[in-house]
Order: sequence, then C-alpha cells, then structure tokens
Amino acid sequence: MLRRERDEAEACFHEAIDVARRHSARSFELRASMSLARVWQSQHRNGEAFQMLEEVHGWFTEGHDTTDLVEARALLRELS
Repeated sequence: MLRRERDEAEACFHEAIDVARRHSARSFELRASMSLARVWQSQHRNGEAFQMLEEVHGWFTEGHDTTDLVEARALLRELS
C-alpha cells in the first residue's frame, strides 16, 4: 500500500470510528478499530494498535463467540 493510500485509509477509519461513537454503535466501532489496527500494524505501530483495540474490545461483556470478537482477540494476540 502506498503512503498516500495508507494515509487516506487511516483518515477514513478514524472518521468511521468517530461516527460509530456518536451513534453508540459499538460493533461498528470495533470493526473500524480492527481495520485501523491492521493499517497501523503494517506501519509497525503495534503498540498503538494494541492499546486502541484492547480498549474497544474490553467494552464487550457478552457475545464473545461472535466472529468480530473472535477476530479482535486474534488480532490482539498478533499485536502483542
């Protein structure tokens, strides 16, 4: 991915996270956060990605067997 494309993707994911927060749409925020974490992972920013994703993942108290949460845990393991 080119730097310009990465920057545009990052900006879009930040916007998606902001929109999800305004609408209290936790699942959508988790998905956007996972996408942003993957961009950051490609930039070797694993610590930032882990911290952000761990916070969002921690909000969920049920549904831990859903695809999104299973994928989030797998990504957290990759980032740690």
